[in-house]
Amino acid sequence: MKHLLRTLQVIVQHPLNVSDRPGSLLRYAKWQVGSRLVPGPVIVPFVNDTVFIASPGMTGVTQNIYTGLSDFFDCAFLLHLLREGDLFVDVGANAGIYTVLAAGAAGSEVVSVEPIPQTFQRLCANIRVNSVSDKVAAHNVGLSSKEGMLRFTSSRDTMNKVVEDLSYDGPSLNVPVYSLDTLLRGRIPQLIKIDVEGWESEVIAGSASTLRDSSLMGLIVETDGKHSEFNANERSVHACLMENGFKPHIYNPVSRSLQPIPGKNPKSTNTLYIRNTPQVQDRLQSAAFFRVANRSF
Repeated sequence: MKHLLRTLQVIVQHPLNVSDRPGSLLRYAKWQVGSRLVPGPVIVPFVNDTVFIASPGMTGVTQNIYTGLSDFFDCAFLLHLLREGDLFVDVGANAGIYTVLAAGAAGSEVVSVEPIPQTFQRLCANIRVNSVSDKVAAHNVGLSSKEGMLRFTSSRDTMNKVVEDLSYDGPSLNVPVYSLDTLLRGRIPQLIKIDVEGWESEVIAGSASTLRDSSLMGLIVETDGKHSEFNANERSVHACLMENGFKPHIYNPVSRSLQPIPGKNPKSTNTLYIRNTPQVQDRLQSAAFFRVANRSF
């Protein structure tokens, strides 16, 4: 019951649902009933003309059904920043929500990285159904500070991660890993998203050349929003990004404005790091509008 109440609270308080809370609850009810009557994958309308494939139990994906756009502030930043011909890197792509938005709605090129084979197949299915295979290079590998093999959990859906506990005896698999610099082979993105369940500092450590290039304007990095203080992984990421000129910000998609903050974003599971803020701000202000769930932003 507590889990249900928390879910409903998130839905009605989401920025895209505030003006139509009954409608958002109706979408939730329809999905809960419909997914039981017709179990299996369903193609769901998304931003502009994009879609995504949802199945019962895919929490990270189905949240977009209830809210229209689950990670609204970060996804809106991605959509407002990227242009056709830009490069976006999606590290820890999961089923490909960010990949679909970047390639299918914003029209950018994408390098998409997902280490878990079953999840990678979902990613590839979403790439195919949106007809963006020509824009997306999808890699079924992991990223780290150097090339090698790493052991990953394999039964935690969106929460799969590198196994650091040597006593862990749950389902797992070995995955080849590379540094981001090696994977990109000199290509420089305009935006990177990193969501790797506590392995962010290792990914950043393998991205030295990429971070130094001024073409990279920003990163969306997973952080623990339940705690205001940085943990060890986050401190390492923060220090490296600050050394390369990136500073944490909050983005307001309505006013299309950036607000600097002193540390990580305590109200989100991600923190947005920006460099060359005036240039980024100009891009955000001049971006086209996008539509989702009968709303534009």
